[in-house]
Amino acid sequence: MSLPADAAAALRIFQDASGWEQRARLLMQWGDRSPPLSDADKCEANLVNGCESQVWLVGRLHDGHWQFSASSDARLIRGLVALLLARVNGLSAEDLRQVDLPDWFNQLGLSRQLSPSRSNGLNAVLKRMRELAG
Repeated sequence: MSLPADAAAALRIFQDASGWEQRARLLMQWGDRSPPLSDADKCEANLVNGCESQVWLVGRLHDGHWQFSASSDARLIRGLVALLLARVNGLSAEDLRQVDLPDWFNQLGLSRQLSPSRSNGLNAVLKRMRELAG
């Protein structure tokens, strides 16, 4: 399965980073670039269960392809979620089921930043995406 354009761009940028500090800065920038969710979207129904930080997720289907938006109250998590969105936005429900989260963050060179709780939280976000996609 080929990567969406945003994911391919993220992969190039993160693989070119010269170390953890640069990746950390990039991670924050990715989170800051994400369009914010409206206050109406930051409601209980859109809150992802299983995250230590608050993460809200909204998904919409366009011509058989999913577009997700998300936000978090934690800056690092916002960056990680933005990178997850880059990986999954534009996918069909079938392709969404094939996404390998640990492999994606490993390719980005961010695996060691995924503490068990962050990893669980991102898995919860991906699980919620899959639920929304049916």
